Amino acid sequence: MNSEHSPPDLLAEQLLDLAIQAGANAAEVYQSQSLSRPVFFEANRLKQLESAQSEGTALRVWHNDCPGLAVAYGQVKPGELVDRAIALSALNPAETPELAAGHTRLFPNLGEIVPVEELIKMGKGAIARLRELYPEVLCSVELECEQETTRLINSHGLHCQYTDITLSCFLSTEWIRGEDFLSIYEGQEMRGQLNLAFLVQTLLARLDWAQNNTAPPLGRVPILFTNKAATLLWETVATAMNGKQILEGTSPWTERQGEVVVAEILTLTQHPDTGPYSCPFDDEGELTQSLSLIDRGRLQQFYTDRATARALDIPHTSNGFRPSLGRYPTPELINLIIEPATGTLNDLIRQIDNGLIVDQILGGGADISGDFSINVDLGYRIQNGEIVGRVKDTMVAGNVYTALKHAIAIGGDALWNGSCYTPSIIVEGLSVVGG
Repeated sequence: MNSEHSPPDLLAEQLLDLAIQAGANAAEVYQSQSLSRPVFFEANRLKQLESAQSEGTALRVWHNDCPGLAVAYGQVKPGELVDRAIALSALNPAETPELAAGHTRLFPNLGEIVPVEELIKMGKGAIARLRELYPEVLCSVELECEQETTRLINSHGLHCQYTDITLSCFLSTEWIRGEDFLSIYEGQEMRGQLNLAFLVQTLLARLDWAQNNTAPPLGRVPILFTNKAATLLWETVATAMNGKQILEGTSPWTERQGEVVVAEILTLTQHPDTGPYSCPFDDEGELTQSLSLIDRGRLQQFYTDRATARALDIPHTSNGFRPSLGRYPTPELINLIIEPATGTLNDLIRQIDNGLIVDQILGGGADISGDFSINVDLGYRIQNGEIVGRVKDTMVAGNVYTALKHAIAIGGDALWNGSCYTPSIIVEGLSVVGG
C-alpha cells in the first residue's frame, strides 16, 4: 500500500514504527480530521454554501529524551515526517517524555449530523421571524454542522479516538436609523439541535430595548454583564487558575489555594461530559475529569497538563490540550461552568436603581493582572429597575478580581458562550465613563 494514501489508523502505526526504528525512545501521533458545511445568509438572503475538509497529523518524538514535533497536512510522507521530527529534537534540551499509559478506548460519536437543507430552512425561518416585527433590519446568519475526529496513539500502547459533531449558529441584525447604526448579534453552539427561536426572541428583546438612546450613568455604579458579555470576567479567572501561570508565579492566586478569592455566591467547576465542547480525553490521552475549581468563593485547585503537574509536584488534572497541531500540549479548561442561581435577566434588572447593562463589548479583555478598559458596543441604562434606553460612546474600566469580590447577584439564565456556561451577573467596583 502507498504510505502517502494509507488510512489514518494505519498511517499512525507506521509513523510510530518508523520513529522507533530511527532511534526515538518514545513517540506519539496526534491526528485530526474535520468536515464542515457552513451556510451563509447576508442582507436577508441566502448567499453561499460551502464544504470544507481538512486533515492534519502531528508526530512528536523523544530522541535521547529530546523532544521534536513535526506536522503535515493532507497527504503524509511518513519517512520525511519522521526525519523532520528527529532533526528538530536535536535543537531541544532533554526532558521526561510525557506519555499516557497504554490503553485502547474508542468512544462513541458525540452529536448528530444535520443536513444542509435543514440548516437553510432554519436560517430562512429565523430571518422571517425577525423581519415580521422589524422589517427594516438587515439580517445575517451563519449556520454550520462540523464533524471532527480526533485520534491519538503512542509508543506505550495508547489508542484513543472519538468523533465530535457540533452545530453552531451566528445571527446578527443591522438597524440603521438616520445617522444611528445599531448592530446586535447572538450565537449558539449545541449538540443535536439548535434553538433558533430562543436566539430570535433574544434579538427582538434587544431591539426593543434600543428603541431610544439615553445618556449613560457615570462613575461607580452597579454593572450587569449579560450571559453574553460575562465571559470578559471568566477568561481572566480561567487564566489565574492555569497551572502554568502558577508555576511561573504570574497568577495573583499563586499562594491562595484554599482561600476566598471571589464573592461567596460564586462556584466554578469543569464537567467534561457537558456542553458543546465535551470530550472524553485530553490531547495527551488522559481521561478527562470533573473539577471543583472555586467553591462558594474559595479557590479549590488549579488545572494542569502532565508536564506542569510534574513541575508543581501535584496530580495532573487531564487538561493538556494543543492550541494547534504544531504546538505542544498546555493547560486548558475543557469548559468552565459558573453555577447559576435562580431568576431571569429581568429579575436582575429589577434589583438595580441606577446602573448599566453590558451586552456586547469592543476591544480585548483583561490580562492576568485583571485590569481592563473596554468600549461598550451594546449597552443599556437601568433606572428604577427598568431599562430606559441604549447608551452610546460609553466605556467601562476597572479590575476583574475586584469586581468579582463585589459580585452581588447572579441569574438563573446560564447559557453556553463558547466553552463557558455562564449566567448574567451584577458586580460593583467598576467605573463608567462616556458622553
